[in-house]
Amino acid sequence: MNNMVPKFFYFIALSAFLAHNSALTAEDYPSEVFWGDTHLHTNKSVDANGLGNHKLSADDAYLFAKGRKITAHNGKVAQLSRPLDFLVIADHAENIGLMPTLRSNKSVGLQANFLGSWINAMKQAFSDTGSVLRSDSNEYFREELNSRGVGGSAGYFWQTWVTEQLKDDVFTHSVWNEVCESADRYNAPGEFTAFIGFEWTPSSRSARSPNFHRNVIFKGDAKKACQVLPFSIIDSEDVEDLWDYLSHYEELTGDEVLAIPHNGNLSSGKMFKLEDYSGKQADQTYLKNRARWEPLYEMSQIKGDSEAHPSLSPDDKYADFETWHRIDFFGSLPNDFVEQKKYEYARPALKLGLAAEKEFGINPFKFGMIGSTDSHTSLSTADENNFWGKISLFEPSKHRLLSSWPYSASGMAAIWAQENTRESLFRGMKRKEVYATSGPRITLRFFGGWSFNSSDLESNSLAKIGYSKGIPMGGDLRYTGSHTSKPSFLINAVKDPLSVNLDRIQIVKGWLAADGELLEKVYDIALSNLDTQGGSESLSAVWEDRDFDREERAFYYIRVLEVPSPRWTSYDVKRFNLKEEELVNDREFGPEGTNQKIPMVLQERAYSSPIWYTPE
Repeated sequence: MNNMVPKFFYFIALSAFLAHNSALTAEDYPSEVFWGDTHLHTNKSVDANGLGNHKLSADDAYLFAKGRKITAHNGKVAQLSRPLDFLVIADHAENIGLMPTLRSNKSVGLQANFLGSWINAMKQAFSDTGSVLRSDSNEYFREELNSRGVGGSAGYFWQTWVTEQLKDDVFTHSVWNEVCESADRYNAPGEFTAFIGFEWTPSSRSARSPNFHRNVIFKGDAKKACQVLPFSIIDSEDVEDLWDYLSHYEELTGDEVLAIPHNGNLSSGKMFKLEDYSGKQADQTYLKNRARWEPLYEMSQIKGDSEAHPSLSPDDKYADFETWHRIDFFGSLPNDFVEQKKYEYARPALKLGLAAEKEFGINPFKFGMIGSTDSHTSLSTADENNFWGKISLFEPSKHRLLSSWPYSASGMAAIWAQENTRESLFRGMKRKEVYATSGPRITLRFFGGWSFNSSDLESNSLAKIGYSKGIPMGGDLRYTGSHTSKPSFLINAVKDPLSVNLDRIQIVKGWLAADGELLEKVYDIALSNLDTQGGSESLSAVWEDRDFDREERAFYYIRVLEVPSPRWTSYDVKRFNLKEEELVNDREFGPEGTNQKIPMVLQERAYSSPIWYTPE
């Protein structure tokens, strides 16, 4: 009898939930997908400013995101083909706003000898006008720094600026007020959403938290966000202290906040390893807080794609996409390369989450998936034909290709919401009804349930059917009690009208087998007819998991592939009339340190947030 009690109450709750869902009208569902970037840097970030972006401010970033023309440092005019719906300027909390102040020759109580030398070198790297990059600016910049005795690499710069910290709360608060008030000024409910945010940036050279960065996003306005200062590594490099900061903020203000981990593919095997800052096995408090504060993961951006790695998914021929074959940003290749990669990519992390839930009762990696740029140019661009580089030194020119070809023109965050407001978009992020793309604005719907069938594809209201008969991406699929039931999934994808056609829809399944083994499989569930059509404008499918075992934890997510199309590198070749002899790559950036041919074609894609199944 005791075993029947929880089942009895479960079915009461399930019946109430289904009755509530069936009573909703179509207008109650998130009816629109909104496009944006949760990871953009302006001249207030020390590294962005110190590597060329000395003049493009938050004002420029917001105006550009809203569709305005902006003149970049190289003198060329940049403009988006379509404005964004939302933007998070996530400047580094470390020394935020310091570089523009030093450039204006204002004192902020800091002996900034290194940063001052860096600024002087940057001035020499620009033309006489002080605004346009020299044609040889990158090489000239390195020579200038070496002559000043401060080193000429971006790696040296990064390693040094995080140790030369300004601890001046009055100055930091004045800058933070500017950040918050700027977001409020450009926020226009119903038209454009500007979230207040910052990036917490543990040192890339730290043995305990390399590239373990988080973007912090506040739901509320300046009156709430400005009650605290941004949390930086001056405060702590321990992510658990960051979570405490987020908790304190919510208790103090009554507002909501979340953190987004990013760029796990360069975290030296740390991003998804279940251990704390001291290197000890993570406890339940750690797992609970990670699940609580980090509902999303940025798994596609300028520094490569972080869905899957070919060495970990050898049977997936599409796993090797914009892959950075490195452990950290500066290019090391340790002996345990493959073992470390297991803790850097989204797909293996989702599998590790299933195992953690089985052992501890908590899944710390139940995250939705988004893309964003991590551009440091103040220009949020993810289009292959309009790529402005990672840093302002790599804005379009005939000189940038050999030094910056590994960077990707990626990515985009898509949020399903009722309206374009801070409140509605933030709710979409919290419930993980989001997805990532490598740049194109592919429209993607994904629902899971127990009774979808092919006739559902014929409906004029696919969303209403999806919500009434199941749950959307980012949700949890609960077992209904039928021994014969198998989960079914309803998927619809529509091409970006300004991009190429779709090639296929795939569903990626990961599961924890009865013997404890973590497994994965990729299924083609909808294919275009490439021979006669060159791809499809839309694809849809209802797919049933015939291999389903109701005792096994599992997740499912969608991957939509476009047909092959030109990469940004091919646009540079044509735009600047580059010759074959100018395209010789001498960077050992391929697998196991090999030279890799500069790619000119890619197959862009979208990734849904997962749907999870947990046995009752």
